[in-house]
Amino acid sequence: MNAEELQAYLVAEFPQAFGAGRPHRVVRVDAAGVGVTLAASEEHLRPGDTVSGPSMMGLADIAAYAVILAAIGPVPLAVTTNFSINFLRKPQPGLLVADARLMKLGRRLAVCEVGLRAPHEGDAPFRVTGGEELCAHAVTTYSIPA
Repeated sequence: MNAEELQAYLVAEFPQAFGAGRPHRVVRVDAAGVGVTLAASEEHLRPGDTVSGPSMMGLADIAAYAVILAAIGPVPLAVTTNFSINFLRKPQPGLLVADARLMKLGRRLAVCEVGLRAPHEGDAPFRVTGGEELCAHAVTTYSIPA
């Protein structure tokens, strides 16, 4: 699936996150993986004016789901079986970018790595590269149905 197909599928099947007026958007699908953004607004903040951990975890999980769907096609019942996240820096409200890549894709399990960052003005907005500071790093495992 390309970015437009994946976005359209998620709008139709996952409107809680991708529907009209919702904060998530697929911005990139390529050989390196998938990029998903979260427009973090007031509802995503915790005291201290930083994006909440649950919002960051949700973004990472959604990006992992998206990278799997981009690779295997629309499989609505692919589900998270394991999720681990390290919070590294406090992102401010605004755009958060998740870059997800497949580490392993098997017949029944997929393992993904997701890097989250809050781009600074002048950054390339939709790709995490080795030199940029991550806000969080997650590793997920998904079960793929038969």
